[in-house]
Amino acid sequence: MSDDAFIDGFWPYRSDGPNYRAIPDAPADRAAVLAEVRAMAAREDEIGDGGRVSGSLYSGDHDHYAFLGEVFSAFSHANVLQRDMYPSATKFEGEIVAMVLDLLYGDGGCGVVTSGGSESLITALYSYREQAREERGVTRPNVVMPTTAHVALDKGAHWMGIEVRHADVADDFRADVAAMADLVDDQTIAVVGSAVNYPHGLVDPIDELSDLAVDRGIGLHVDACLGGFLLPWVEQVGYDVPLWDFRVPGVTSISADTHKYGYALKGTSTLLYRERGLRARQYFTYPDWPGGLYLSPGLAGSRSGGLIASTWAALITTGGDAYREGARRMMHTADIIRAGVDDIPGIAVIGDPLWVIAFQADDPAIDIYLVNDQLKRSGWRLNSLQLPPALHFCVTRPNTRPGVAEQFVADLREAVAFARAHTGEAAESGALYGFGGTPQGNQTLNQLMSGVLDAMHEVAPEGV
Repeated sequence: MSDDAFIDGFWPYRSDGPNYRAIPDAPADRAAVLAEVRAMAAREDEIGDGGRVSGSLYSGDHDHYAFLGEVFSAFSHANVLQRDMYPSATKFEGEIVAMVLDLLYGDGGCGVVTSGGSESLITALYSYREQAREERGVTRPNVVMPTTAHVALDKGAHWMGIEVRHADVADDFRADVAAMADLVDDQTIAVVGSAVNYPHGLVDPIDELSDLAVDRGIGLHVDACLGGFLLPWVEQVGYDVPLWDFRVPGVTSISADTHKYGYALKGTSTLLYRERGLRARQYFTYPDWPGGLYLSPGLAGSRSGGLIASTWAALITTGGDAYREGARRMMHTADIIRAGVDDIPGIAVIGDPLWVIAFQADDPAIDIYLVNDQLKRSGWRLNSLQLPPALHFCVTRPNTRPGVAEQFVADLREAVAFARAHTGEAAESGALYGFGGTPQGNQTLNQLMSGVLDAMHEVAPEGV
């Protein structure tokens, strides 16, 4: 692939219209800017609105987005640090946490609103590290988790000097509790399980992890960033869901993203604690700064009140009935997709998933990334995985449109046949998180992080 083609995949607008490299002296026309922005949005929403994207877009209702935009606009300028000026932020944030605690059986618990799943996970690690240091004298902290746990935990641990001990998963691709137990020692601050995990959409055996955590006197964090706002409704509409929330006694914290199946705007998540003492560990205070006594509940300083207000509005204007109906429709769609995968020779579903259907090749003649190449040509955007090579379809509300699941199964069957017919050929796509298995995803990380960014500097503002 040429460098130009490589860059075009990331920067298709470099040849369309003006590319600003400095703030213009004369202001741009607002109407023209709005027209340009709306054109880009329409172009980029087209594939998602058609229901052909895995994950990413969880609501798909543009009237809902417009309403949330109105709520956001009322508080977009508000800084929630200044609660004396904007006490509404306390109402919104407190009620968001209360509603999520109610959903997850967290009676008597507490929590915070964060900027997303990564911040929730990283903040939880920080809280456990501080708790272990202050209460147990831990000086060489480690956290134990399955290899399928979200990589944001690795990122946070890297930043905070926490050793990560990964345990291979069991044959069913869920956490191997015995293997994790072997990695726990007197410096372990917590163990982690997922509900559901990102790669394969599986609920780890949280009850067994609970027993391990209680036995060893350590915390158990459940990463429900993906599943936290869908699993409760899936259970309520009659599907068998193993216990994973605060009903499990050893669970001490849960992260759940409002900006996924909570249908809020991107940029919010919740981090919930069983008891207030653990939440207090995440606070930062500094009394001797000339600017005044400083205290912050987490990583962020200034935050826009718009996101908190619109998240609150998303929860109360969607309502339980709509969440349940969405869960029912998404599970029906997932059932169709899973049955379709099961019926196609050469590929197999990984584990026993609910609505995130991961599948790998079980025929050595089939390269799963060639399957992805052909699906992309048919207009689908799936998520590519590795270790083992696989794809997954994370079902969201846009995928529940009539005929979408059936068309995907038909196109998948053709894609598998294509891969079989082109055995031995190099695939264009690969497994790069967040890029949907694009051709760019098969390039080396070094090329992505150096050559691509260098080339973008030629057409984009400095610092991109």
